Amino acid sequence: MSARKSRVLHRSLRETPPLALGGEGVWLIAHDGRRVIDASGGAAVSCLGHQHPRVLDAIARQASKLAYAHTAFFTSEPAEELAELLVGHEPGGLAYVYFVSGGSEAIEASIKLARQYFVERGEPRRTHFIARRQSYHGNTLGALAAGGNAWRREPYAPLLASAFSHVTPAFAYHEKREGESEFDFVARLAAELEAEFERLGPETVAAFIAEPVVGATAGCVPAPEGYFRMVREICDRHGALLILDEVMCGMGRTGTTHAWEQETAAPDIQAVAKGLGGGYQPIGAMLARGEIIETLRKGSGAFQHGHTYLGHPLACAAALEVQRVIRDENLLDRVKELGKHLERRLTERFGNHHHVGDIRGRGLFRAIELVADRGTREPFSPAQKLHQKIKAAAFEGGLACYPSGGTLDGKSGDHVLLAPPYIATPEDIDMIVDRLGIAVDSALRSINH
Repeated sequence: MSARKSRVLHRSLRETPPLALGGEGVWLIAHDGRRVIDASGGAAVSCLGHQHPRVLDAIARQASKLAYAHTAFFTSEPAEELAELLVGHEPGGLAYVYFVSGGSEAIEASIKLARQYFVERGEPRRTHFIARRQSYHGNTLGALAAGGNAWRREPYAPLLASAFSHVTPAFAYHEKREGESEFDFVARLAAELEAEFERLGPETVAAFIAEPVVGATAGCVPAPEGYFRMVREICDRHGALLILDEVMCGMGRTGTTHAWEQETAAPDIQAVAKGLGGGYQPIGAMLARGEIIETLRKGSGAFQHGHTYLGHPLACAAALEVQRVIRDENLLDRVKELGKHLERRLTERFGNHHHVGDIRGRGLFRAIELVADRGTREPFSPAQKLHQKIKAAAFEGGLACYPSGGTLDGKSGDHVLLAPPYIATPEDIDMIVDRLGIAVDSALRSINH
């Protein structure tokens, strides 16, 4: 890559990332010819890996016919077909889709739809949303306000709406008390959620928002058994909606199309994105129950929201083919089997590791949490920047993974998230775990010397 100054505003303003020139299956190829295995699909995005020929062909076919038409004037074939594939069978009562360009937009649309629904039902006092600490729902101001990622929220706190409040996350590793059973833990969380409804006034709460498996902020945290059934019951009792954020954990990542299918508690509104289009085009979607949309249809007749690139034909064509490949190649079954293999290999490599306190997740959505002391679960000091050192060591060793800090409370704690493509082989999984092991030990040596 040329030494000429980059005019791109990169994530780090102190260094320019290496140039990616190509991709091939589970591999990314850097400008110097280095091949890096994409063990996290970027941010759990590249579910089919890179340059899948069927998806590339679908994009080319659509581009040759129609690249763009504004949804104020037209719909498009790929948007209609993708919607039918996603909700034609009305999973959990979800019957309509609103196509946007990413996860944050999907959450913004979800919040707005919930609010408009209650306005049109004659319940304008429902202005509060309850979410959870250590959650992440996106980086636009509305989505950021909904999220409980303390570090991301802090600089913008004065700009964030007070409509959002946060309760304890269903994060058993850190939140379950000593001697407390899983049943009692769920009961305590239920009591806290109930108390928050009462504090706000049950008639003023529009929705509860949660990730079925918490993604980047806490690292692949599944809820305890019965938690989401409890949440669903509380929302129903108080007339509030349940919004599930499956931007990261959805669309097959945990082994079922929707992560909530493993919870036996369907949402009223759902946000999806990353695995929907696999990174081939920017796309996200909001899925909504039929009765919510019917309320608007009989009222104002329109969802009072919109973006320029709603239902973009190229994006929908790419996502449609991604979903067809997943279906045609039975990749959900593959995710389940590879997920078991990944869990087994992580347990073999890190189960007795002095500085790995927890191994968790579902399907091909797994994480390890690093701790200074396994007995006390004390995290490393944030000043040591362990997750950054692991990321650098892994990349040097030909592995792209997704380490993050602030696992415990937004400031302390380190974890590494893995989300390999659904097309990976058992040998790819073995290589990912081996390279991660080397990177973790190398990073720990650098801070423990």
